Amino acid sequence: MTFLPSLPDTASLPDLFTLFPRRSAIFLRLTEDILRADSAFSPAQRELFFAYGSAVNACDFCADSHVAVADAFGLDEDLLAQLLVDIDGAEVEEGIKPVLKYIKKLTENPSRMSEADAQAMYAAGWDEQAFFDVVSICGLHNLFNRLVDGCGIEVSQEEAKTTAAELIPSLGYGGWANMLEKSDE
Repeated sequence: MTFLPSLPDTASLPDLFTLFPRRSAIFLRLTEDILRADSAFSPAQRELFFAYGSAVNACDFCADSHVAVADAFGLDEDLLAQLLVDIDGAEVEEGIKPVLKYIKKLTENPSRMSEADAQAMYAAGWDEQAFFDVVSICGLHNLFNRLVDGCGIEVSQEEAKTTAAELIPSLGYGGWANMLEKSDE
């Protein structure tokens, strides 16, 4: 149930963004840059990282939405469930495992990050840009998890997946931002 009286009880993130289009467009432009700009990680991998961090945060809406987008880009959405049980046993490339461990620790215990955590990513072959991409994704999913949970956005798993899988791969985050900016004129 949403905590914003002007929204319906079953408000979704698009409803929230429509209510606050200017700031939401800024958030979406940031998301477009972090999840779609050039990176060593594919858009599908970045969506999975976002979904994984959101699941670690217990933000079901964001986890369900972004795993559906990762799936639309070709990653099996069942991978998220594997990762939540055991990163080392999950069917993911070995070089991605230190990335996921970094995401998990940064999400759960940000003040306990160490150089050794970063070095594990570098040892797996990732450069500083890839490292910063991962840290940026963590910051982004935490921002959105707080927006969703703080505003009381709750929709069914199916609705979250359907909305994201239909909207994001075709429109993109930047396209969604454009729509909001036009509606705010």
